[in-house]
Amino acid sequence: MGLNSIKKATFSIALLALLAAGCGATSQKVIDETALGYRNIPLTQEKDVAPPPVEFIKAAPGEAKIFERSYENAPPMIPHSVDGLLPITKNNNSCLGCHLPSVAKSVGATPMSKTHFKDFFASTKEELQKFKGASKIHQEKDDIAPQRFNCSQCHAPQANVDPLVANRFKPEFRNDALKSRSNLLDKLNEGIE
Repeated sequence: MGLNSIKKATFSIALLALLAAGCGATSQKVIDETALGYRNIPLTQEKDVAPPPVEFIKAAPGEAKIFERSYENAPPMIPHSVDGLLPITKNNNSCLGCHLPSVAKSVGATPMSKTHFKDFFASTKEELQKFKGASKIHQEKDDIAPQRFNCSQCHAPQANVDPLVANRFKPEFRNDALKSRSNLLDKLNEGIE
């Protein structure tokens, strides 16, 4: 047995010993499955757990305090009760009765953003027409874009709820007016052009 063979054997034994020591080591702290979630119960008992109660704003339109936006150009929260207004269907959207720009000022409501009247998917629809036949393309300036028709897909009712996780996010607004208004249409291509 030569010197190289002895070196190889010694190296192999040392490597195997190191590998065995690494595989045999166990973590000092074992985390129980009940500590993995926010509710601190085993996942097998999930069916017996109710979510924390949520108290939605019950004020009538125009009577509630409006929450500041979460970040610049964030969709605003709904500051009034939505009882009787939801669900929104293809044939019924009660929000439009107050929030269409032509009506909003006269009833003291916040008008829908101009972005809601821009159809950003028109070219996609034109391509889809080739395969599905004719469909209505919203080109009229007074008509809401179809992607914006269901208000509750972006806007949620305000609620008094304690968060499960602390929120450390601190929004930065370019000016104070953007805490309650949107300039998204003006800034839509920011960083692209």
